[in-house]
Amino acid sequence: MQASRRGSAGLGIALVSAVAFGGSGVAAKPLIEAGLDPLHVVWLRVTGAALVMLPLAWRHRSLLRRKPALLTGFGLLAVAGVQTFYFASLSRIPVGVALLIEYLAPALVLGYIRFVQRRQVTRAAAVGVVLAVTGLACVVEFWAGLSFDVIGLLLALGGACCQACYFVLSDHGADDEDRADPLGVIAYGLIVGTLALTVVARPWGMDASVLAGEVDMGGTPVAAWLLLAWVVLIATVVAYVTGVISVRKLSPQVAGVVACLEAVIATVLAWVLLREHLSLPQILGGALVLAGAFIAQSQAPKAPSAGPVAAGGAVAPGDGTTAAGRSDSGRSDSGRSDSGRSDSGRSDSGAVPDEGELPAEHTGQAGHTGP
Repeated sequence: MQASRRGSAGLGIALVSAVAFGGSGVAAKPLIEAGLDPLHVVWLRVTGAALVMLPLAWRHRSLLRRKPALLTGFGLLAVAGVQTFYFASLSRIPVGVALLIEYLAPALVLGYIRFVQRRQVTRAAAVGVVLAVTGLACVVEFWAGLSFDVIGLLLALGGACCQACYFVLSDHGADDEDRADPLGVIAYGLIVGTLALTVVARPWGMDASVLAGEVDMGGTPVAAWLLLAWVVLIATVVAYVTGVISVRKLSPQVAGVVACLEAVIATVLAWVLLREHLSLPQILGGALVLAGAFIAQSQAPKAPSAGPVAAGGAVAPGDGTTAAGRSDSGRSDSGRSDSGRSDSGRSDSGAVPDEGELPAEHTGQAGHTGP
């Protein structure tokens, strides 16, 4: 009974995380269309969230000494990279299309594992890659030629590549003996992202007057500061924290599956609030991208007898981020690892591990690193 209640609570928290992440683009796009540069919106989002998370950064200050490479990679890729590319793409293509393109990240991770690391991947994972690529072709309506914004497409693909790099980094950046608290990694990732974006975005040239007025949101005037507050507090702080908590209450795979709803939620919100409509082929293509991402994240590559193994992963941070990077002693997607642990969390001895026993990469990558 207690396990059932715990699972129900975790499912609810994971849904909150998906809704929070999914609303980031919808709230940010009116600010961009009102005159704010996409990079300035990203800087405001990351800086505001970093200030909110400062107490957690102080609490986990030992991470600066123990995991400097992980914190730097998380900040540059999972925070600054993903969100910069995602927000820049919003200025050129619809929210739903931008977010759906980023769901190619699990396919890119599997491609890296297969062709760079030369590890075998499961047949089901390969099917997921094919579905995702096919869906992407439908989303961008490649048959329409130059009618689709190529630059917007490339920016969204850049976000997907940053997410894929983040998953690969997570595979190499954590170990079972010296685990990094995921909340501390998030806090310092936001701080590193703020420093990087300050150099790139040059916020001193921002048109701050936009924030003092109203912006148009699907024909309805809304206070700009209210949308910014939503982006910082809900779509960043709440989204990241609830994502971490949901993974601790659910298995990483279940939390990742729920996180797939982010793209659907973002598309529906953009449809309702921004009056952005997708064509039938784009809707069907989006369904294929989600199906491919689901299969890719739920099928881990076949690992050699020793050494870490990266899982397919799911989308992160920005506007978005999910579990990726499992070791041989961790849970495999077939439901059982070398040590015998099944997806239910039980080992052959029948013991249920405490949530604190989950590897750092399992607890720190729920939902998005992304938008």
